[in-house]
Amino acid sequence: MSNASRSPQTGLGSRIQELAVRYPALILLGVLVILVLITGAIQPTYLSMSGARNTLLQAAPLGILAGAQTILMLTGGIDLSVTMIATGSAYVAANQSPQGALIAIGLGIVVGLIAGSANGVGISLFRVNPLIMTLAMSGILLGLFTSWTQTILQGSTQVGPFIKLLGAGSFLGNRVPYSVLVWALVAAVLIWLLRRTGWGRLLYAVGDNETAVRLAGVRVWQVRVTAYTAAGVLGSIAGILLAGRTGAVDLQLAGAFLLPSVAAAVIGGTSIFGGV
Repeated sequence: MSNASRSPQTGLGSRIQELAVRYPALILLGVLVILVLITGAIQPTYLSMSGARNTLLQAAPLGILAGAQTILMLTGGIDLSVTMIATGSAYVAANQSPQGALIAIGLGIVVGLIAGSANGVGISLFRVNPLIMTLAMSGILLGLFTSWTQTILQGSTQVGPFIKLLGAGSFLGNRVPYSVLVWALVAAVLIWLLRRTGWGRLLYAVGDNETAVRLAGVRVWQVRVTAYTAAGVLGSIAGILLAGRTGAVDLQLAGAFLLPSVAAAVIGGTSIFGGV
């Protein structure tokens, strides 16, 4: 009798557990829906169109930064400088806005290319621990831009109209932010790279067993350098969107996004130990 009464519960529990293992995104989606409903009950304006728009404006840069952390976590790494890269890129893009949107955005992304590549070289070739290397890079960038804002980068920290449009503008009757389109494009490219390309498979392989990958003849250092470079570029894109949303730049622009970017990657299912 007792076994018969417990068997349906056991069966239901095992099905829920199997569902959670096979489709973790569904569990996360369910938790998200519950949180949204609770928040909406406490603050009704949260579920309004303007509330949803503000949430998306905040989520787009965070989602891109989480993508950067995801790339690195797959290899067993992490980037504590990605938010400082975002801030530095925003400074350069704002300062160069008078030269035109393409030049401003391009030069902003160059900051991410250089800083990300430097992180990758330090970690891969000089065997510096990722935490130490990226923390040092964050400090270097903070010092550089603190100094440069008073000398080389003297001038306006107000962003141009096109960057403002990307970061704060909307379409479909002011409902959907343009930054969400940028986020969706970045996410689509990233998913394709991770699932459909050799580079993506190498990221997983390096995180699973770096020694085996090296013995197979793969230049692991190149994989890591490209991963940190890609993360730097994503940091730049996020920083430019943040600058567009705020309309101006300061040294604390992206600082609050560091821990949430790591948390978002982990909650999304990425292992902090690398690999699958």
